Amino acid sequence: MAENVTIALAGNPNSGKTTMFNALTGSRQRVGNYPGVTVERKEGSVILNGLHADVVDLPGCYSLTAYSMEELVARKVLVEERPDVVVHVMDATVLERSLYLGVQLLEMGVPVVLALNMMDETKKRGLRINAAKLSKLLGVPVVETVGRTGQGKKELLQEAINHANQRKRQWLPLELSYGPDVDHALLDMTTRINAAGLFTDRQPARWTAIKYIEGDEQVVAEGRKAAPEVSKELEAMVSKLSDHCQKTLNAYPDAIIADYRYGFISALLKQGVLERDSLRERIDITDKVDRVLTHRVFGPLIMLAVLYGMFKLTFTLGEYPMGWLEAGFGLLSDTVGNAMAEGPLRSMLVSGVIDGVGGVMGFVPLILIMFLMVSVLEDLGYMARMAYMLDRVFRIFGLHGCSVMPFVISGGIAGGCAVPGIMATRTLKSPKEKLATLLTAPFMTCGAKIPVFVLLVAAFFPENAAMTMFAITMFAWAMALLVSWALRSTLLRGESTPFVMELPPYRLPTLRGVLTHSFERTWAYIRKAGTVILAISILLWAAMTYPELPAERAAGFETMREQAVAETQTMADAEAALEERLVEIDNREAQAALRHSLAGRVGGALEPVSKLAGFDWRTNIALVGGVAAKEVIVSTLGTAYSLGEVEAEEAQPLSERLATDPQWSAITAISLIVFVLLYAPCFVTVVAMAKESSWRWAAFSTIFNTALAFAMATAIYQLGRLLS
Repeated sequence: MAENVTIALAGNPNSGKTTMFNALTGSRQRVGNYPGVTVERKEGSVILNGLHADVVDLPGCYSLTAYSMEELVARKVLVEERPDVVVHVMDATVLERSLYLGVQLLEMGVPVVLALNMMDETKKRGLRINAAKLSKLLGVPVVETVGRTGQGKKELLQEAINHANQRKRQWLPLELSYGPDVDHALLDMTTRINAAGLFTDRQPARWTAIKYIEGDEQVVAEGRKAAPEVSKELEAMVSKLSDHCQKTLNAYPDAIIADYRYGFISALLKQGVLERDSLRERIDITDKVDRVLTHRVFGPLIMLAVLYGMFKLTFTLGEYPMGWLEAGFGLLSDTVGNAMAEGPLRSMLVSGVIDGVGGVMGFVPLILIMFLMVSVLEDLGYMARMAYMLDRVFRIFGLHGCSVMPFVISGGIAGGCAVPGIMATRTLKSPKEKLATLLTAPFMTCGAKIPVFVLLVAAFFPENAAMTMFAITMFAWAMALLVSWALRSTLLRGESTPFVMELPPYRLPTLRGVLTHSFERTWAYIRKAGTVILAISILLWAAMTYPELPAERAAGFETMREQAVAETQTMADAEAALEERLVEIDNREAQAALRHSLAGRVGGALEPVSKLAGFDWRTNIALVGGVAAKEVIVSTLGTAYSLGEVEAEEAQPLSERLATDPQWSAITAISLIVFVLLYAPCFVTVVAMAKESSWRWAAFSTIFNTALAFAMATAIYQLGRLLS
């Protein structure tokens, strides 16, 4: 028996594959990207009866023909890494469709174990599956599971290990008949492939021939590179077959192959594998709920209520823990400041690290609550309903229904991230619809922008926090749609493509699943605050500290202090008056030092233009830092106000400092919110956009978004001043 076994989990999207992966591996997981592509790779490990197994969660796909990056990556892992066994996690409620991928895995020849997942829902729908019969007909182990509860996971793991040890990595391809025309061509092509040894060291020759017939671009490209003459012959055979099938059957060979696969599956299920409960008429609970939640009128209203409810609950539950964290960081700042002597190290720790990073970390409770609710909606199956309902709206603005998910992932429901949102545009087949989506997805309220909005809302709209955050989210959607419409009407003109989407059944989220997803996202936020934002905060602190004030200017402030001592000696309350004067002088010196620094000079140079939108030089420093990461805006404001002000008593929260600053007002806050929402994406998002399109479009987004943001912010600020 092998000491280690590698198990690959394959399955359609929404089949419960990732839930099964979490159930099998628990906390023993590693997340990264596949080399050369931005598709997430999840690996984990599990120990059963002393045997260690490595588990790889393949990207969800419907086919092994590389129509998408996910399908290409899944197939590449199977062919190049050759796992010991593949566990095909199937949604048993739609067995026929789920088996289509399973048949392709069997045709490839890999050792396969079938996991009939969601068996609880299958039984509720009045479906009966004979797992033993299915196992006998296909010659592979079949296990009934319920991924969200962990039912059947040990049996599945044991069957996978046993099957891997029995097969010993031997590939035994299933050979289906595709009718006399295709079968004859397959035989000739397989003979030629075997004779030339084209890829025979890694995959069955017949499977390679099928890929050529299906027009698989990646396999054909590799064939042309490895053996140009052989590939030319194979392509000529496919062309001849295609012409013959169109003339005699009025069909293309790849469609014939798909028909025969489904015919094989249908015949399989009719042999006592699948039976329906004919004794009782039943309407599935999913259909009942969808009649309300996806109703043309009530559905969108309910969706808006759900979004508003999220924000209301977030601020209601998060108010106290956020206050505790702010107080904790304030206490830490005072403690460190009192314990250390005056100097650069103290300034860096207090102003750069604690006041900078602490400003971002203070929002962790709100971020966690928001992620918890988003995870519930995802696991419940409601997110897909949002895409379905919004398709009708999106088509008006020249977008595709599949554009909804990139928007949602980017922060359409506040708290997402634009990077995976940009990557999600791969599902869009039309290049112009993809570009329009890719360019506007960064407008959404991503998790990085949330701390900025929460800070400003807490400072200027504390009585209507939930409604304000809801309004920001709605404004983000409106701007994304309007700009998409403008792009699709000018630079990206073209016809819209049809929208087809699978709506998964509703499922009660599991506590473990929701907590796992929420804490993964929150920990990523905390890790970013402790690494990237910490590093940027220290760099910005240095830029806001150096060069220091010239000696003659520092001496001038010292003279002012001596004068204050002399002038207050004769006053009735000399000690209090002196302290007030000294604090005022200290603040003036701190402001002068910050303005003299490198960052202060940059902020000051931009101020003649930025003041049109209500932004002073300190805000400019934060916005420049925000190009690296939007969370840095909060930490930079915290550092700027920490360096630029000296408080007589214990440190105030940043939101209170902004609220009491005469340079700020509610209209300034609204202007800044709009600018932060719309201006240049963070650097990582720009890189992702370049990878998914080109550097030209990434540069266009950076320049266009910033210009649009400044124009909108200026219009809002100037109009607000006129009306006030």
